[in-house]
Amino acid sequence: MAKPGRPGASRGKKKGPTKGSGGQKRRSLEGKGPTPKAEDRAWHPAGKRKAAQERYVAAGGKGRAGAKPQGSNPNRSGRGSSDDTETVTGRNSVLEALRARIPATALYVAQRVEMDDRVKEMLSIATNREIAILEVTRPELDRMAGFDGVHQGVALKVPPYEYAHPQDLLEQVLDTGATPLLVALDGVTDPRNLGAIIRSTAAFGGQGIILPQRRSASVNSAAWKTSAGAAARIPVAVAPNLTSTLKEYKKQGVFVLGLDGGGDVSLPKLELADRPVVIVVGSEGKGLSRLVTETCDQIVSIPISAATESLNAGIAASVALYQVATARAAQG
Repeated sequence: MAKPGRPGASRGKKKGPTKGSGGQKRRSLEGKGPTPKAEDRAWHPAGKRKAAQERYVAAGGKGRAGAKPQGSNPNRSGRGSSDDTETVTGRNSVLEALRARIPATALYVAQRVEMDDRVKEMLSIATNREIAILEVTRPELDRMAGFDGVHQGVALKVPPYEYAHPQDLLEQVLDTGATPLLVALDGVTDPRNLGAIIRSTAAFGGQGIILPQRRSASVNSAAWKTSAGAAARIPVAVAPNLTSTLKEYKKQGVFVLGLDGGGDVSLPKLELADRPVVIVVGSEGKGLSRLVTETCDQIVSIPISAATESLNAGIAASVALYQVATARAAQG
């Protein structure tokens, strides 16, 4: 009786390579040839961009062949960055930037975007100015807009924001014969608050914003979006030292009004509205800094319910700007 073999043992096979195996191994070592470029792979995002660009050019467009979207960090400062570009998102913001002839480099439009008058005008302006128009997927626009960005199917690549000098800003207003109404921000670090203040400044007849060089929000994609395009019309200046800038403004006849809950004067009783004014808005948590407070001609408070501890910086600025605009309209 034959003995059963050991588990896993193999009988009747010779040691060494099996006949014909050499050819299989040679073929496996030869590989499949060079890897195709990303833009030549139809399923790859780069391939989809190339196909979209070819469709646009075939339809008579003037986009640059091979142009590629670049990512954007919505939280960067905008005062010097790795790719030296910024992304503006949202239909109003993009359209206002194009109308203002901001030197954009590319307009991104989502696939199967819902066409309205704003999108049609964007495409018309971009085509006339020979700005590249690229059709991209919505997930790609989501990445460009950032985790909290709302792009509405469009985005615009623009160079970094060009800040004005505070003195040039004041002189430009005086040269027009207008009564200066400016807003300075002291410690406001949220770009969405900055965007809201830019929008309110434009709405109530203000002529510009002054930011300190340090510890401040900057005009980035979030500010652009919140401003609803007003950032294309309202200049923003950067002051190396905000206190020194305010003192220089005072020497030139500009009254400095600081907003604070414990102010000496209630906003409705403000008597300086008809004069050259810069309204200084502090951060929601800390308010105005000590040096800025000491520099102000008046500290003004906004009457609010006792149940509300404080107002958001953007809302406080809007209320103050409205009060000044209303007082000026009544006197003029």
